[in-house]
Amino acid sequence: MKKVKLTMAQALVRFLENQYVLFDGIEKRFVEGIFMLPGHGNVVGLGQAIEQEVRNLKVYQGKNEQGMAHAAIAFAKQKLRKQIFACTSSVGPGAANMVTAAATATANNIPVLLLPGDVFATRQPDPVLQQIEQTHELTISTNDAFKAVCRYWDRIVRPEQLMSAMINAMRVLTDPADTGAVCIALPQDVQGEAYDYPESFFAKRVHRIERRPAPDYAVEEVVNLIMKKKKPIMICGGGVRYSEAAESFRTFAETFNIPFAETQAGKSAIITDHPLNLGGIGVTGNSAANEIAKDADLVIGVGTRYTDFTTSSKWLFQNEDVDFININVSEFHAYKMNAVKVIADAREGLDAIYKALKARKYQSGYTIEIKQAKEKWNKELERLSKINYKGKDFIPEVNDDNALTIEQYYKDMESCLTQTKVLAIINQNIPKDAVVIGSSGSLPGDMQRMWSVYTPETYNMEYGYSCMGYEISGALGVKLAVGEEREVYAMVGDGSFLMLHSELITSLQEGKKINVVLFDNEGFGCINNLQVSQGNKTLVTEFRFRGESGEHDGKYLNIDYAKCAEGYGVKSYRVTTEEELIAALKDVEEQSVSTLIDIKVLPKTMTSGYGSWWRVGVAEVSNKKEVKNAYSNLNKCIESARKY
Repeated sequence: MKKVKLTMAQALVRFLENQYVLFDGIEKRFVEGIFMLPGHGNVVGLGQAIEQEVRNLKVYQGKNEQGMAHAAIAFAKQKLRKQIFACTSSVGPGAANMVTAAATATANNIPVLLLPGDVFATRQPDPVLQQIEQTHELTISTNDAFKAVCRYWDRIVRPEQLMSAMINAMRVLTDPADTGAVCIALPQDVQGEAYDYPESFFAKRVHRIERRPAPDYAVEEVVNLIMKKKKPIMICGGGVRYSEAAESFRTFAETFNIPFAETQAGKSAIITDHPLNLGGIGVTGNSAANEIAKDADLVIGVGTRYTDFTTSSKWLFQNEDVDFININVSEFHAYKMNAVKVIADAREGLDAIYKALKARKYQSGYTIEIKQAKEKWNKELERLSKINYKGKDFIPEVNDDNALTIEQYYKDMESCLTQTKVLAIINQNIPKDAVVIGSSGSLPGDMQRMWSVYTPETYNMEYGYSCMGYEISGALGVKLAVGEEREVYAMVGDGSFLMLHSELITSLQEGKKINVVLFDNEGFGCINNLQVSQGNKTLVTEFRFRGESGEHDGKYLNIDYAKCAEGYGVKSYRVTTEEELIAALKDVEEQSVSTLIDIKVLPKTMTSGYGSWWRVGVAEVSNKKEVKNAYSNLNKCIESARKY
C-alpha cells in the first residue's frame, strides 16, 4: 500500500479537494471552497495546509465566524444541497460564533462543514488562550457546544482518526434524509502532527445522492386513501426543491386538480401565478391557502417538516375527517401528523403515486373553490400594494392603538412609506430572475404572502431557525452560487442589520455585488407586534431614546444606515418616498459594487392574520385584562388543535 506523509491538516485539505457528488447522472465537485477566519487555533496548522495543498478549492476571508458560516449555508441552499463550503475558525470565541450557524444549518437540513480549532490534545500547555476549563471534565472544550446543533460531531485527537471521521462527515453531508451541520474539531497541536496516510484516502471519491424509491405497499395505501377524498390540498416543502421534483409536483397537481400551498423552503419551486398555486400557508400564509386548508379532507405533504408556522401550531386543518399523507425521504419527518407514510425521494414518490392514481382515474371534487379563493386573495394583495399613509386618521395593518407611535415616527423620520407598498414596488422593479434572500422578522411573513415568483429558484428564505443576521451574509453565499450575471437582493430589517452585516465587507473585497434592501421601522417590529397582541405593553422592542418617563418612549434614534454603508464603500441610498425608491432600484442595476437602500417604513404596516393562529407562552396569571383575554383565547385554540 502506497503511503504519503502529511500533517493531519494537510491530509484534510487534500481529502476535501477530491470529493464529488453524483445526482441524476451529473457529477460535480462537492466542496466549492473554504471560508476562513484565522486565529492562533488554526492559522499555523490548517492555514499552512491550505497554503500548501489547495488546488481547486476557493478560499475566502470571513469577517465574522457566524456570518461566513451563514454565507456557506445560503450557498448550499441555493445549490440545492449538491455543493458546499467548509468554514474554519480559531479555538474559543471564533468557534462559539459558529454555533448559531450550525443550528441554522441543521434546523433547515442544509449541509455545511465546520472545522473549528480546538485546545491541545496533549494538555501540556493548558490552560491555553481561549480555553474554558471544566473542573469536572478536562476533555470538554468550547467545541462540545456544537454537539447539540450538528448532525455529526467528531474531534481528531490522533492524526489517523481523520480518515474515519471524514468518511462519516461525507456520509452525513450527502444524505438527503439527515443532512445538516457537521463539526470536525481540530486540536491545534494535532493539526500539525504527521502520519503516513494511505494514498487511497486521497483518491477521487464520488458520493451518490440516490433517489429512494417508493415502496409498492405504501403507494397502494396512499392511493386507496386519496380515492376516498374530495378536497385534498398539497403542501410544497423544501424537499420538492432539493429533490428537483417541481415538474413531477406540478404535473401531479394539474392532472388531479389538487391545489397546493407553499412553505417558506418550498416557495419558488413553481411560479406564483400557476392556477393551482395558493401561495404561503399557515401563520405567515394568505387567505387563499388557509381557507382551502381549513376545509381540506386530505393533506398531502411533500418534503415538508410541518413546522408550527406551516400548520398554525397544528390548528389550521379543521375538517374533522382530515387525513395526512407524507412523502418524505426522511423517516423522522414522514412520521409526523400521524400520516400515511411514503418514505421516498419526493420525485420518485410523486411519480409512483401519479401512475397508480391516474390508472384509477382520480379527480378531486373542486369546482370553483380554488379560483374563488385566489381571486379573493388577489384583491387583498392589490389593496396591500397600494396602502398610503393618511396622517393621524391612518389605520395600520397591525392595529394595537399605536397611532400615536406611527405619527411620531412620521415626524422623526419624514417618511410616509408603508411596508406592504414598498414590497410591491420592489417586486415589480427588480429583474425577474433576481434571487431574494431573507430570514427573520416581519419580512418573511410579508414575502411569503405577497412576493410573486416569476422564475423558479429565486427565493432563498431561511425560516427553520429564523436567524437574525443570516440575510446579508447569506446574500454573499447566494451570489457565489448564482454567479455574476444575476442580481441578489438581501431583504433585511434594521434590527437584523444591526446584529450582523459583516460579510457585506467581504462582498466588496471579493467584487461580488449584492444588494441590501433595508427596511428601517426603528425596532424589532415583528416581536413588538407579538408583544402587544398578547396584552403586554411595548418593552425594549423599539429603537427610541429613553424619555422623561424613564422608559424608551422618546424620539426614534433615526439612524442613517445609508451613511454607515457608504463608509464601507457601498453605493447607498436613503429613501423616504415612492419616487426615490423606484429611482434607487433602477440605479442599483447600473452599479458594479454592492449597494444598500435604506428605506424608512412606517411601523405596523406589515401584513397580519388571514385565518391563522400561533401558539406562544401566554401568562396563565396576570393583573391585566388583555393578558387574561389572550390566555383564554390560547386555551380555546388548543382545544381545536391536533395534539400530535
